[in-house]
Amino acid sequence: MHRSWWMENGPGCTVTSVTPAPEWAPEDHRYITVSGCLLEYQYIEVAHSSLQIFLALAGFIYACYVVKCITEEEDSFDFIGGFDSYGYQGPQKTSHLQLQPMYM
Repeated sequence: MHRSWWMENGPGCTVTSVTPAPEWAPEDHRYITVSGCLLEYQYIEVAHSSLQIFLALAGFIYACYVVKCITEEEDSFDFIGGFDSYGYQGPQKTSHLQLQPMYM
């Protein structure tokens, strides 16, 4: 009773309906024979699943790389006059008064 899409639609497969269907077959299933396939459907299903696992793993690794790049950019950002004491220092306010030391 296992139904596989690849069993009916695999490369080179020819599907032939068997009529009349046996009494034990469910009404929503059709009773068929498949012949002429280049590969058995089990091998195609394994290859399909392996490809999906590989793509999911590659996507996960790429997502981790993107997150790493984003977090590094945030840490290296220097606010103007912020945390980095050797970074940019804005123009100093100048006073028109000259300050002189006061002796007591």
